Amino acid sequence: MRIKRCAAAFALVAMLASNASPAWAVSKEMVALQTQVQALQDQMARMQQSFDERMGVMKSLMDQNTDSINKVTASIAAMQELLQKQQSAGAAQADQLSGQIQALNDSIDELKARMAKVSKQMDDMQAAQQTAAASQAAQQAQAAALAAAPPPDVLYNNGLRDYNAGKNDIATQEFSDYIKFYPNTDLAGNSYFYLAELQYKQGNYQAAITNYDLVIQNFPSGNKAASAELKKGYAQIELGQNDAGVATLRHVIQRYPRTNEALQAKERLRKLGAPLKG
Repeated sequence: MRIKRCAAAFALVAMLASNASPAWAVSKEMVALQTQVQALQDQMARMQQSFDERMGVMKSLMDQNTDSINKVTASIAAMQELLQKQQSAGAAQADQLSGQIQALNDSIDELKARMAKVSKQMDDMQAAQQTAAASQAAQQAQAAALAAAPPPDVLYNNGLRDYNAGKNDIATQEFSDYIKFYPNTDLAGNSYFYLAELQYKQGNYQAAITNYDLVIQNFPSGNKAASAELKKGYAQIELGQNDAGVATLRHVIQRYPRTNEALQAKERLRKLGAPLKG
């Protein structure tokens, strides 16, 4: 809208110039100025038309608009220079031209702001596209890795075999791979448990507690839940966290009262001299 108002203002300048005194009408400088005003009107119209083009050619439009702005800026500089030369000829005419120049500057500022907004939208679209592409690539990589992974039963049985054979490093890798490829199966809980057991054997009790907790929290109905909570209590005691360990062992007795784990918890509490109930 501001561009249209500027165009109307330029038309008014042309009319005023044509109705001025004969001295003004024959002024070569004014003729040149009117020509430049008309050129500016044409340039602004082209910029408006370019700006309304489809989103798919925004980058090209922005480049064209930038060129047009540079041309308008150069024209404004030329008009300002002419205005200074014409100041002695009439203050009223100079004020009128100054108003037109200010209107042009305002229009350019508005157009720049709109271009900045479009540029930001393009950056956001590009970022979203890159994020989507990265996500798709990650999914494809995960699918490819899963396709290359051994079947779940084979991978788990290999880990259990190497665990029982004392091949701790290999078993750790196999159980970790099982969790990586098959995180939502029942045997994933068992894999977390055996990873914790390997860490417990190595004296890495805090890491073992973390994996025991994953079994307890994510696989509460799995066949390793009771053992995981029992061994978590043992690990806490090994770390000197006796109060926490005693509380965990009491919870094993309460939650799994008729299991071998409950019997082991009672025996450990007896050795600690702690009552079965707090």
